[in-house]
Amino acid sequence: MGAIALASRGPKMEAAEKASFIVRAPRMRLGLVTYNLAQDWDLPTLIKNCEATGFEGVELRTTHAHMVEVNLTKEQRQEVKKRFADSKVQLMGLGSVFDYHTPDPAKLRKDVEATKEYIQLAQEVGATGIKVRPNGLPKEVPVPETLAQIGRALSELGNVARDHGQVIRLEVHGSGTAFPPHIKTILDTAAHPNVGACWNCNASDLDGEGWDHNFDLLKDKIFSVHMTDLFLEDYPYRKLLTRLNEIAFSGFCLAEIPSSADPVRVMRYYRALWLAYQGLL
Repeated sequence: MGAIALASRGPKMEAAEKASFIVRAPRMRLGLVTYNLAQDWDLPTLIKNCEATGFEGVELRTTHAHMVEVNLTKEQRQEVKKRFADSKVQLMGLGSVFDYHTPDPAKLRKDVEATKEYIQLAQEVGATGIKVRPNGLPKEVPVPETLAQIGRALSELGNVARDHGQVIRLEVHGSGTAFPPHIKTILDTAAHPNVGACWNCNASDLDGEGWDHNFDLLKDKIFSVHMTDLFLEDYPYRKLLTRLNEIAFSGFCLAEIPSSADPVRVMRYYRALWLAYQGLL
């Protein structure tokens, strides 16, 4: 029976079976946020682990062991740029913690000026942009005023980013500010082609009129995506990847996952699930 069944398969069926095990190239690209999992890795380790697991890019979080900071000399910045250029891994961005929601004008101006230094750093190390974030709504200030202030700061910074060949990715982040309609208001106020959103896979994405409505509010301005563990059932990751493919998103989906004693194995599993959710594996 086995021999008869095998003989009846024919070359077309065998080719189809082979094709079903081929990983088709996704339009989107998978990368890593160095927050948590890779926070203690130097650049050689980071690049080695990404190359070993098929992760194509990284967003380097500030203050971590890779030490890509504004205090680097010109020569050190060129060394970082060359290290990535000589690898299979793209330095897609730098992850800062600048916000702009503060009611203190002096602190706001300090953060804006510091961000400009970070934009220049991004250019000189070969990145394509920086991540910034709102981080809350001060209780003593009306919400529309805070959102407008953040938007105006981003408009100013968008000009600097444009002049340095960079983009600014506004993380959908912070208590209250993470609500997608608020992020849309901020981006509409900024009104700058070099300023977009970093979709962050928050529980608040499901609030208000629901996930699809909130995604649609930002879909035309999504520059990057942060994703936590894909096995979590309380977030619609399969739907997210489906919708991203529907809008022809070709940027980076960045894994932001906890530390592990076996990080390379975790990264390989993560990539397999990311591909499987898209029907590519």
